[in-house]
Amino acid sequence: MQKKITAGIHRRKLHGLTDPRVVPYVLVTPFLIFFAVVYLYPLISTIIMSFQKISSGRNTTFIGFKNYARLNTRDFWMALQTTGRYAVWDVIVLTIVPLLIATVLNSGLAKGTNFFKSLFFIPSLTSIIVAGIVFRLAFGTLETATANRVLTFFGMEPVKWLSYAGPANFVLILLTLWRWNGVNIVYYLSGLQSIPKDQYEAAQIDGANAIQSFLHVTLPGLKPVLIYVITITVLGGFSMFTESVALWQQKNGGGVGRTIVGYMYMVGFDRNDFGMASAIGIVLLLLVLVVNLIQLILMGFFKKEDQ
Repeated sequence: MQKKITAGIHRRKLHGLTDPRVVPYVLVTPFLIFFAVVYLYPLISTIIMSFQKISSGRNTTFIGFKNYARLNTRDFWMALQTTGRYAVWDVIVLTIVPLLIATVLNSGLAKGTNFFKSLFFIPSLTSIIVAGIVFRLAFGTLETATANRVLTFFGMEPVKWLSYAGPANFVLILLTLWRWNGVNIVYYLSGLQSIPKDQYEAAQIDGANAIQSFLHVTLPGLKPVLIYVITITVLGGFSMFTESVALWQQKNGGGVGRTIVGYMYMVGFDRNDFGMASAIGIVLLLLVLVVNLIQLILMGFFKKEDQ
């Protein structure tokens, strides 16, 4: 009798879990737990820490907005300027170059498209540290560095690539393009292959040339992919850290290569000032949110499509 009662209880529990009204909540619960532990809790903790002075051990003192006021320093503004300049060029280059390459590959004009797809994608599988070492040697300060040899071959003066803001930013962008170009090409190719062929045929019947078809058929058809690529590129540009470490062999990137994330790392772990580092992180989060929101508004993400 006891076994029958126990079996009945188990069946009712199982029936409750398989109820169509309950199943969605059961399936989404692991993600909610993961999100709360990995993302929500650290975010709330960082916001609280940004208003505190954290001493040795667990001693904390609430100091209000003093950590944010302390951000008004030359080092912070230089790091923010470096990051902003890198992010702007990162978005421009990693949006336009992969789009043009993907369009050519999708058009069938180039032979061996599968080979080129693999060729462009392989760098994304390479360790960024290894790639950074190669680029640091190629763009070294010595006249025998590969890049300087190319310049001297064409009669130009050698450049100290990683010592000044302009050349250093160029090397960073080149490294980023080399590594992530193939990934964005894959995104664009998936979007291009989803555009109906009859739209291009209709454009040709109306007398549109290749450029007009690209502007009026390809770009509108790629709008969702463009929004996604620009959004993740903005995020990647403002959160860039590993590339800087790889090129300058320093965790804070050194003067011209110090990004806002590198500065946050330096403040938090070198100066042991986690309150101020948390404030830098919150400022960076708000900055990325604002930039992405502006980008989404300009691209009409929140506009309702005409039925």
